[in-house]
Amino acid sequence: MANPTPQLFQTQRSGGGGGSEEGDHNSSSTSTLPMREGWWAAAPLFRLHGCWLTARLARSVELVQAEFKPRPDDVLLATFPKSGTTWLKALAFALINRSRHPVIVTGDVDDDHHHPLLSSNPHDLVPFLELPDRTLRPVAELEALPSPRLLCTHLPPALLPPGMLMTSSRAVYLCRYPKDVFVSYWHHVVQTLRHDSGLVDFDKAFELFCEGVSVCGPVWEHYLEYWKLSMGNPSSSRVLFLKYEEMMAQPAKHVRKLAEFLGVPFTEEEESGGVVEEVVRLCSFQNLKDLAVNTHGVSAQIGAAMANPVKNSLWFRSGKVGDWKNHLTQEMARRLDCIVEEKLKGSAECAQLLRVLGTGRCEEKCKWHVLVVGRESRGRGRSFLEPDRDLDGSGTGWFSYQSLFGSFVLHFSRNGACLFTLNVE
Repeated sequence: MANPTPQLFQTQRSGGGGGSEEGDHNSSSTSTLPMREGWWAAAPLFRLHGCWLTARLARSVELVQAEFKPRPDDVLLATFPKSGTTWLKALAFALINRSRHPVIVTGDVDDDHHHPLLSSNPHDLVPFLELPDRTLRPVAELEALPSPRLLCTHLPPALLPPGMLMTSSRAVYLCRYPKDVFVSYWHHVVQTLRHDSGLVDFDKAFELFCEGVSVCGPVWEHYLEYWKLSMGNPSSSRVLFLKYEEMMAQPAKHVRKLAEFLGVPFTEEEESGGVVEEVVRLCSFQNLKDLAVNTHGVSAQIGAAMANPVKNSLWFRSGKVGDWKNHLTQEMARRLDCIVEEKLKGSAECAQLLRVLGTGRCEEKCKWHVLVVGRESRGRGRSFLEPDRDLDGSGTGWFSYQSLFGSFVLHFSRNGACLFTLNVE
C-alpha cells in the first residue's frame, strides 16, 4: 500500500529509495541546524533561517534555492499551511485562465472544454515550489512550465529562491486566524498520519504550536515577514496581503481585488454577465469539496512521489471561520491570542498586523478584576473591570489608576483568585 503521508510531514522510510530516517536526520543539509521534536516522532524539525522544516523539506528548499530561476511574470501564491491554500489556488487559477477556460460556458461547448477545476484538484493545477520532494521530482519540472507561471509556496520570504520577490513578479499572501490554523493543521496531520503511533496528542501539539514549532512555523513570523513586504508603496507593492476571514465574508469584493492585482480585472461585460459571482461559486469551498475529483481523486503534487499520492478529500474538512471554538478551551484560545500579540509587539507594522489578525484583543479576554480601596473609602471600596488597559494574560500586566485620594491599594485578581496586592502612596 502506498504511503499516504504528504511531504510536509514525511521522512524517507527505509527501503524507500532515498535512505533511512537516520540518514535523513543526519544529512549534510541539516547536520548543523538546531533540531527539536516535531508533531511526529519520526520527523524531528530543523530550524533554517528561523523556520522549522523536516529534513526532507529542508533538502527540497536547498534544491529550489540553487536551481529555480524566477521569471518577471511569475505569480506566487504564499500561505502558512492550512490557511486557505487550496481555495486561493482555485481562485487564482480561475481568474488568470478565464480567457482560455471561461467559468460560464454556453450550451454549445462540448465536454472537452469544461473547466479544469471540475476535473482536477487545485493542487494539480498550481504546483508548489518546494513540494513534492525535489530530490525525486526535480526543479526542472517547474522550469518546463510555460510563462506566466502560477506557483505556490508555504515558505517564508527568507527561504524563497534568490530574487523571487525582487523582480517584477507578484505574490499574493493569504493569512488566517492562528487559532483556526492550528485546529485545521492538527486535523490534517491526524488524517494523514492516522495509522502511525508516533503522532503527539492534541495538547502537546498545541504546546508546540504556541512555541512556534510546526512545519514552516512560527506562524507569527511567517505572517509578519509577508506583511512587511506588502507594506511598501501601495501603488508599486508586489505583494497583496489578504485575510481569509474577510474573503469568506465578502468573496465577490475580494475576487475583484485579486483579479485587479493579478492584472486581469473584470470587464464591464463580465461584471454584467455574472462572471464574478460564477468565479465565487465555482471556487467556493463547498462546491470544490463536493466535486467527484475531490471526493475520490488523488494528487501526486504534494506527496513525495507518484507512488505516494494524497487523497484530495484531505484538503477539504471544514473551512469555517471560528471552528476553533469547537476544539480549543477558552483558556487555550486566550493563551494563543496573547502569545501572538506579545510576539508581534514593538513596531507600527506589528500593530497594524495585529489589527488585521483580529488579535490585539487579548486584553478583552484576559480581564483582571481590580479592587481599588482609597484611604477615605477603605473597607467600602469599589470594584470594576479595566479590559483595555492591562494584561497579557500571563499575570504580568500593568494598571494605572488616577485616584482622588492620597494613597490607595490595588488588589489584582483573575477568576476570583488574588494575584497580588499593590500599595500605592
